[in-house]
Amino acid sequence: MKQKTLVMFDLDGTLWDSAQAVAESWNEVFAEADPTLPLLTAEDVHGVMGMTMKEISEVLQPGMDPAKRETVFDRCCRHEVEYLYDHPGQLYPDLEKTLQALRAAGYEMAIVSNCQRGYVEAFLHSSGLGNYFIDYEEWERTGKPKGENIRLVMERNGYDSAVYVGDTSKDEEAARMAGIPFVHAAYGFGKTEKPEGVIRAISALPELMEKLDHKKQD
Repeated sequence: MKQKTLVMFDLDGTLWDSAQAVAESWNEVFAEADPTLPLLTAEDVHGVMGMTMKEISEVLQPGMDPAKRETVFDRCCRHEVEYLYDHPGQLYPDLEKTLQALRAAGYEMAIVSNCQRGYVEAFLHSSGLGNYFIDYEEWERTGKPKGENIRLVMERNGYDSAVYVGDTSKDEEAARMAGIPFVHAAYGFGKTEKPEGVIRAISALPELMEKLDHKKQD
């Protein structure tokens, strides 16, 4: 097993904010499927970040016939990924500098997200940051809870030590399930209970990782 800590990230609310682009892509699908459906805003999307697509569809369109809802949101998933390739979300300030600093300090990085197949690839492509990450996993690709996907990425890359950086209580629960420390990205969309560390900007992560590693060695 590798001795260095693997730094693992949630995506939405941690590395970027794609809510505006996602709302735009879903609204295109809604307009085609049923013009009477209310249009979504970025704030609507913020409210469901971190959920699986099934959970999101039930929250955003609870009155829709379940069969139709499944069909419409499946189209939303596919169209969203295509849309994000050319309409990237907003990267958080100093993200690339932070990834460069982590890599220079000897850390490898990965992404684990409760997203549909292809979403992380869209981020890696449109952000131009693909070369910083050694691996990623998506909920739709495995069908597993995020905590299990975290362990999966650790195991296939030979790590027994990792941290998970995310912005919501679901991210914290996933880290607990995986048995690793959790760092709260407090600039994101949610609140957490007892993180091992808190950052209020992504640029604060390299310094925090150094402190966490020193604490682990003590």
